[in-house]
Amino acid sequence: MQTELILYALIAAGLVYWLRSILGTRHGQERERPNPFTTMPSMDKKTTDKALDDIVGELGLEQAKPALPKNVFIADKTTQNALDDLARVEEGFDVAKFSQNAQDAFAIVVEAFGAGDRETLKDLVEPQVYAAFDGALVAREKAGESMVTEIHAIRRAEIMAARQDGKKAFVTIRFIADETCVVKNKGGEVISGNPDRVTEMNDIWVFAKPLKSRDPRWFVAETRDGDVKEEFNSVPETL
Repeated sequence: MQTELILYALIAAGLVYWLRSILGTRHGQERERPNPFTTMPSMDKKTTDKALDDIVGELGLEQAKPALPKNVFIADKTTQNALDDLARVEEGFDVAKFSQNAQDAFAIVVEAFGAGDRETLKDLVEPQVYAAFDGALVAREKAGESMVTEIHAIRRAEIMAARQDGKKAFVTIRFIADETCVVKNKGGEVISGNPDRVTEMNDIWVFAKPLKSRDPRWFVAETRDGDVKEEFNSVPETL
């Protein structure tokens, strides 16, 4: 047994010597190697975006953009280029998110105008638009009329144009929506619209915001009729 133990010890010592000669020894000055499955290099967003841009550029690829909602369309290549230019100037601008927020604002503004909700309108439209809306509300109130408007669905939101004018950005959208709009006189009789009938609303709105502002909100800067004649305007034109 002693002979066997001595033989095993000699073999083990030989293996240790061989491994050290092949792999070397640690001397305390080695750089720590991060585990690629648990540690990622520390980079801020700008560094990460630049690295991604460099890789995509070297490969000759286009970066994948967030998918637009199914009912949102961009009119043409010129408009797409203008939106891309805006995204490069306005940090955080994302067409998909913007288009969804614009649809939400559209429905809220239309229904708020119908209900005469001035506080909501003030939060979503620019001063000149609010002045036009308020004038229409005053006239409605003087006549003793009331309006109820409901947006059932926005079937299409087409981004028609985008531009930068000085320190401000503008995006124009055509909305085609299903709505019910009813106007009643002071006696409660329906004088316009039909509560049981859905009609098509075809409007073109312009949204605006100061470039590089800390306030991320876009405001309605203009409302006008689209290219389809409507029997009744749910909101006044503000050209």
